Amino acid sequence: MLVFRQRTVVGLSLSSAVFWLLPSLVWAQSQDSTYTTSTSAPWTDTSLDLLSGSGEAGLGETGAPAPVLKLSTATLDHKLRKDIDRLPRRVNDRFQNLGDMVNFVIVGSQKSVQADLDAANWHVADVTKKKAVLDAVLSTYEDKDYLQMPMSTLYLFGRPQDFGYEMAEPIAMVASRHHFRLWKAPFTWKGQEVWVGAGTHDVGFAKDKRSGSITHKIDPLVDGERDNIGSSLQNADKVKIVTYYLPPNPMRSAKNATGDEYQSDGRLLVIILR
Repeated sequence: MLVFRQRTVVGLSLSSAVFWLLPSLVWAQSQDSTYTTSTSAPWTDTSLDLLSGSGEAGLGETGAPAPVLKLSTATLDHKLRKDIDRLPRRVNDRFQNLGDMVNFVIVGSQKSVQADLDAANWHVADVTKKKAVLDAVLSTYEDKDYLQMPMSTLYLFGRPQDFGYEMAEPIAMVASRHHFRLWKAPFTWKGQEVWVGAGTHDVGFAKDKRSGSITHKIDPLVDGERDNIGSSLQNADKVKIVTYYLPPNPMRSAKNATGDEYQSDGRLLVIILR
């Protein structure tokens, strides 16, 4: 009986992995729109609710309250503040539609950033949908959780993200996940690399307001994801300094590249690793 149950669970997991990823393979309009599907697909508000795993998530909801950070008393030096002041306030998609806001900065070498994010339970997103399907199948076969759902490509400094990271519970991975994109900044601070990030929390599925296709719905209170990123690194004991910084002309309200509105207090979280 135990063997039968284990095989049943594995079979269901495998079916789920293929089921969730197949639409992206069949209907995807481009590799840059991981979750965008053809408008000919029979998606309705009801089906979006089912995909999201609840009766409301597909139509939009906010996530859990943002964690409280232990802020440093140190003041950012003049050079780092001036460099942050010159950063773009938002990222864009391949069609030059402005989208998610730039809401955090990490200072540290690439090796440190990758190791510390791994320690904080962040997972690098799969790069392509084909690789995602293969990884999902292999993870299921090996009785592991698949936590690396592919991420769409966005742009900053005129180029795609260098890394995409996500954090989620296995069962909720498709509809709900914490995630962010990172770009290496065109400047350094005290000889250290600087990484610029844009983070949001997916809370379900919804129709793209510009194309009518299917995309993830984000928590409109985007500061919560900014603080979640900082808190995760702080809890992993990887942070030397963490503080907020309000740049000139802060972004307080806008829409992402798929037309969803979001709000912020406009501050960036600056994280300097140990």
